[in-house]
Amino acid sequence: MSTTNTIDTSFIKHFQAEVVTAYQQMGSKLKSTVRSKGDIKGASTTFQKIGTGTAASKTRNGQVPVMNIAHTAVECSLSDYYAGEWVDSLDELKTGHDERRAVAQAGAYALGRKTDELIIAALGKTTTSVGDGSTKLTKDLILQAFTKLNESDIPDDGERYALVAPAQWNQLLSIEEFSSADYVGEKTPFVAGCESRKWLGINWIMHTGLPADAEGGTHTCYIYHKNAVGHAVGLDIKTDITWHGDYAAHFVNNMMSQGACLIDAKGVIKIVAKD
Repeated sequence: MSTTNTIDTSFIKHFQAEVVTAYQQMGSKLKSTVRSKGDIKGASTTFQKIGTGTAASKTRNGQVPVMNIAHTAVECSLSDYYAGEWVDSLDELKTGHDERRAVAQAGAYALGRKTDELIIAALGKTTTSVGDGSTKLTKDLILQAFTKLNESDIPDDGERYALVAPAQWNQLLSIEEFSSADYVGEKTPFVAGCESRKWLGINWIMHTGLPADAEGGTHTCYIYHKNAVGHAVGLDIKTDITWHGDYAAHFVNNMMSQGACLIDAKGVIKIVAKD
């Protein structure tokens, strides 16, 4: 049966709007921290990895030297993801706005976690790392990763980010330079829905979705530059609501098509730290 014959059009629009709003505000913590492009047509897209150029002098009336910057195309494949929910009582959903919002947010958050999962998986493909999990996240370990970024000429332009698990965040709080307002200023989060602050020119984010080794008691954390990781969107989050008479219920389906890829391994440093 047609959706429009069973559900008020206004209800559909409000529900879809709430899903989109929830996803944009709280769904993904990491989407804004990487290089993103939307409206992708097809199953994949490419991100350009741009090399460094060299300046040179020229003779009087001579030809201007060409930098011959290397351009490498990095392919990013997209996949389709869904987050659905059955709703047995349409009347309750239509009249109970808090309940409608709760269902909408649940779907948006599920897709948001998937977005972060894709980005974290792309970060994990880097070959540059420090730490072996035998020590906690110390200042020395952080400075080792910081040095590797600088040695690779990764821009220090305010677009450096770090992801740490809750255990490692607590370890950071034991470092005076990280926890003291004298060094980091006001501790106003710059990422909605999570602990975050800026230190060493790096935007630090606590995230619960980082890879963990339960047996070894370690987590894998990352420091990276925004341009080192690509995130592609074929279909941004969309919601469809349909009636199923055999279940006497409506099915709310949230869906999206996205992908993520590692563009520059030198711009991502993996840190394995003990919990």
